[in-house]
Amino acid sequence: MKKKQDQIKIFAGSSSLEFVNKMCEYLDIEPGKSKTSHFREGNTYVKIEENVRNKDIYLVQTIGLNANNSFVELLFWIDSFKRSSANSVTVIMPYFSYAKADKKDEPRVSIRARVCADCIETAGADRVITIDLHSPQIQGFFKKPVDNLYAHPLLCEFIKTRNIKDLVVVSPDAGFARNARRYGSYLNLPVFICEKTRKDHSEQAEVRDLFGPVKIKNALIVDDFTITCGTLIETANVVKKKGAEKIYAMVTHALLDDKAIDALNKSDICELIVTDTVANPRVLNCKKITIISVAPFFAEAVKIIENKGSLSKLFDSLPKKLLKCCY
Repeated sequence: MKKKQDQIKIFAGSSSLEFVNKMCEYLDIEPGKSKTSHFREGNTYVKIEENVRNKDIYLVQTIGLNANNSFVELLFWIDSFKRSSANSVTVIMPYFSYAKADKKDEPRVSIRARVCADCIETAGADRVITIDLHSPQIQGFFKKPVDNLYAHPLLCEFIKTRNIKDLVVVSPDAGFARNARRYGSYLNLPVFICEKTRKDHSEQAEVRDLFGPVKIKNALIVDDFTITCGTLIETANVVKKKGAEKIYAMVTHALLDDKAIDALNKSDICELIVTDTVANPRVLNCKKITIISVAPFFAEAVKIIENKGSLSKLFDSLPKKLLKCCY
């Protein structure tokens, strides 16, 4: 990196410790020294354990499996760095759970993504970097710059290594169709779309039909996140009934619990490919799940920002070193 390494510091919140270790290993720098403690009544305590005056800080905290606690801790970290005279604080959220709450879709509800954006800015963040926001429009909730990276180049490069013949890309619903077309365009594959309905705010949805012939084809179902595997499995069932042979699934964010892992193991999905945006120990021991690290991807983004470059480079071509470190 062109900038002096001692001016750049990457710190980990408690939800992204291993993620930061991977980022720093890629950049050949040491992680920032810090400490997080949780008291018995639930109070969170954070402390920076080195001098950060006039340093450019990158703070990594995913808002995933323990979203409320992780988010409050994030705010405390931002405040700590600003009060310690850091030059800038860039918040890296590999996953932002509240991105799903982007609108007032019924009376008397909160637009939680907007509340979170206000809190992050009030605490003092200068920039936010994330990947595959569920609702990209929430970038407009922030007055500060927000960079929303895309995981599909990394995931597509990985699926290419499998050399799967007669593959088609399947979107579980019309809402993800635009993103699914990015996968299809990158892989030069046709894209088919399912019809999905969701009656309420539960995590259960019904996939009714598939538009497109998938008989004697292998299918790749793509989505941005999964919690229960319900949508993926429902889509796989529809695709299987249409005559598909092998069915693969690929998502950026995996927040699966034990029940979801059990459902995945019993499903027609032969492999689920996910990233490590969420530190989820449940996915580590599932033979059907393959994990791709996007930590080097974020590290490359930090390098580009520090060298005053454009992040669009990450969408044009991926460095060989990056691909090697991710798989």
